[in-house]
Amino acid sequence: MVRSPGPRRTRGRAFGSKPLNSFVAAIDQGTTSTRVMVFDAALRVVAVAQREHRQICAQPGWVEHDPAEILRNVHELAAQALREAGIAASQLAAVGIANQRETAVLWERASGRTLGRAIVWQDCRTESLVRDIVARVGPQGWRERTGLPPANYFSACKLQWLLREHAGAAQAAARGELLFGTIDAWLAWNLTGGADGGQHVSDVTNASRTNLFDIRRLQWDAEICEALGVPPACLPRVVSTSQRIGRIREGALRGAELAALVGDQQGALIGQACFAPGQAKVTYGTGSFLLMHTGEQATPSASGLLGTVAYRLGEQAPCYALEGSIAVTGSLVRWLRDNLGLIGSAAEIEELARSVPDNGDVYFVPAFSGLFAPHWRPDARGVLVGLTHFAHRGHVARAALEATAFQVQEIVAAMQRDSGMKLREIKVDGGMSVNSLLMQFQADLLDTPVIRPVCGETTALGAACAAGLAVGLWRDTAELASHWQEQRRWEPSMPAPERERLLRRWQQAVQRSLDWSAPDR
Repeated sequence: MVRSPGPRRTRGRAFGSKPLNSFVAAIDQGTTSTRVMVFDAALRVVAVAQREHRQICAQPGWVEHDPAEILRNVHELAAQALREAGIAASQLAAVGIANQRETAVLWERASGRTLGRAIVWQDCRTESLVRDIVARVGPQGWRERTGLPPANYFSACKLQWLLREHAGAAQAAARGELLFGTIDAWLAWNLTGGADGGQHVSDVTNASRTNLFDIRRLQWDAEICEALGVPPACLPRVVSTSQRIGRIREGALRGAELAALVGDQQGALIGQACFAPGQAKVTYGTGSFLLMHTGEQATPSASGLLGTVAYRLGEQAPCYALEGSIAVTGSLVRWLRDNLGLIGSAAEIEELARSVPDNGDVYFVPAFSGLFAPHWRPDARGVLVGLTHFAHRGHVARAALEATAFQVQEIVAAMQRDSGMKLREIKVDGGMSVNSLLMQFQADLLDTPVIRPVCGETTALGAACAAGLAVGLWRDTAELASHWQEQRRWEPSMPAPERERLLRRWQQAVQRSLDWSAPDR
């Protein structure tokens, strides 16, 4: 195994004295499942427990989760992971939480009862609210301050919708009787006591995904909150990514210290040891997410990317990232399995795609929820183009896989334009990173080496790293990077003319997906 070269040392030392206990637990609360993992001081996996939760689609374009179900899963999985590790909560140096980011929850301070279900980041119900914002402040909205354009994707419009949907909610929120948060805030509040003094907190990475947060001043933006009718009293206190928050008072983790909150993609950036400007990772999950570390200054994007906080470690200066988000990648494979019956399991898609030598000029643009970065076209819808009598299921499978790589390539190109940095390599993780056909095609399209680490659960790993740093289990990011190990790499081999031809055809396919879901339809 090849070790990654360590980045430059960061300023500052550990945030606490060296703890006696050397295990760290990470709660990785994702879009489709929750995972609890235990790591040792060498960042080796000691135990894993995982469970899926329901995806509730009550209406077209709606995607919801049950926050109570997610909380129950966290408690039960934590107990299972500790049993598998053979340790008690008292042996944990710290606990970190990584979470699906923009998913919004609104609940009662006094009882913990949620007002409806959580509205998931994929949900499209707020299109009319987004149009209203664009009409008032333009298509870029408050992007200079928040790093984000107006879009269904982010939490602000979801909170707006919840406050309008439930009678009296806005008034109750203004009185501080209702609490808002992304999933990290919901879990942290419940784990640290809930209605009995629970900590209502969110970290800078999750706050930066709401479109209510000034990413340079690191505080909620009062003007934006007022414009959207969001009472500041319902918003969580914003903390660093790596920071002692409080003792866990509920469930199997009772007594352990909660010391990190981080959005899942920023967690993966930490877990991939991308601690220096110009380093980047892509996570292939339900959607796919590419983040490039840009240093201690927020980099504005002229190419449809998002500016976001990468992380903040204790009292150190925050670090920033450019991000490109893709709504549908891994979920397209599940769609082929569940909706079309084209494959029996997700693992079968690579074999089916390898049954043909190329895509047969078939392209699949999976704009099921519109197109995210760099296009930001909510009117787009999925298209499968280039079909002839020659095409068969192998070509469709290959086109579906290649769609992920094409979308990632678009974001990398935009990222390099905005940052002025050329990626020398890119680190990959997530479920689809085990697909060798896709990874080789990705390296070919990017003309850049693609590298997969030994530990593929980088989101959970990042939460564990941030928690361990907060309590002094590791000295600094250089020590963390020394534990990162490469498992496999793919080198580009495609001739430039072929790459350029494929990219031109993909752009033609993208154009055919636009203007389908118009307001008058």
